[in-house]
Amino acid sequence: MVPEPLAELIDELTKLPGIGPKTAQRLAFYILQIPEQEVKSLADALLSARQSLRQCSICYALTDCNPCEICQNEKRDSSLVCIVADPKDMMAIERTGEYHGLFHVLGGLISPLDGIGPDQLKIRELLLRLQNGAVKEIILATNPSAVGEATALYLAKLIKPLEIKITRLAMGLPMGADLEYADDITLIKALEGRREV
Repeated sequence: MVPEPLAELIDELTKLPGIGPKTAQRLAFYILQIPEQEVKSLADALLSARQSLRQCSICYALTDCNPCEICQNEKRDSSLVCIVADPKDMMAIERTGEYHGLFHVLGGLISPLDGIGPDQLKIRELLLRLQNGAVKEIILATNPSAVGEATALYLAKLIKPLEIKITRLAMGLPMGADLEYADDITLIKALEGRREV
């Protein structure tokens, strides 16, 4: 009952992460209702991003120049490197405006169940980057999930012999949270990460 071009559009949209069939259908009808110029702009933006973005040869973030703007910026603290799983995490930290060091994007997390081991990530490149002794501190900024913790522990073991300070992002209660609704693990992490007032 659905015209073939519409079915194809819905099918392609469902391939996007977090987009189920109903959301894909809603997006497809939205795209069909907006002016053709807006559809062309969307298509051009998709093609342009796909064709012009690549990984930085230093930190492996997405960039349209090589090295990326962060790695080129001499005002950044090159002795401090924050390790993140993917470019989205890097963007979240940058959005705060509080971090002034460099980054290293792993390209994922170690997850044997998903077939992702250390060799599929940019870990070898990280170790090569740390060899010159310029980096004094590593911030492990992986998610506080099982795979994030496993990746952080694996990296800490590898980096420790290099005698570089290794820190981990603090975990615990978010601002505005009620203690009564926090789960046990979150409360434990909050107690472990407490600081003097």
